[in-house]
Amino acid sequence: MFTGIVQAVGKIVSVKPFVLNAGKLPLADVKVGDSICVQGACLTVTKKRGKRLSFDLSQETLECTSGLDRPGPVNLEKALRLADRLGGHLVTGHVDGVGHLLQAKGSVYTFRAPKSVARYVAPKGSICIDGVSLTVNRVRGADFEVNLIPHTLKVTTLARLKPGAEVNLEADLLARYAERKVPPN
Repeated sequence: MFTGIVQAVGKIVSVKPFVLNAGKLPLADVKVGDSICVQGACLTVTKKRGKRLSFDLSQETLECTSGLDRPGPVNLEKALRLADRLGGHLVTGHVDGVGHLLQAKGSVYTFRAPKSVARYVAPKGSICIDGVSLTVNRVRGADFEVNLIPHTLKVTTLARLKPGAEVNLEADLLARYAERKVPPN
């Protein structure tokens, strides 16, 4: 479980095998078998050498995510401990689908979610984009807007996004459970 509060930006240095440099992410308490949220996807550490972490990626993970198939910057967060503050929202690291950035006007970013994810997106609800916990401001069909404050843009990979960019989306956990309890007509 994660909070969607990015702790560091790392960099994928190799895809096969999948290895990343953890950047400023503190690793003293990280060991083989631990979960790390990488660009919104929960991955298990298989090897640790200095600031480099290795992971095994399944074909399923590669098929339902974006950005893990090439070198580049990634958002990182260590797994939540029960005593930690929940600064964002509950995030599982199970990517629900790949969305697209439609436009960025100042601090307002507009994304399009796939239909399978869009049904869970609600105004003032939570959404996780590339591992970042955000609040939804407006929703129009499959399109939704979020405001990105300067701090978020500074400490995550979101400032690098250009229109058309793919992003990993995780719907709000509570919305998924609510639908299961009261299925749509």
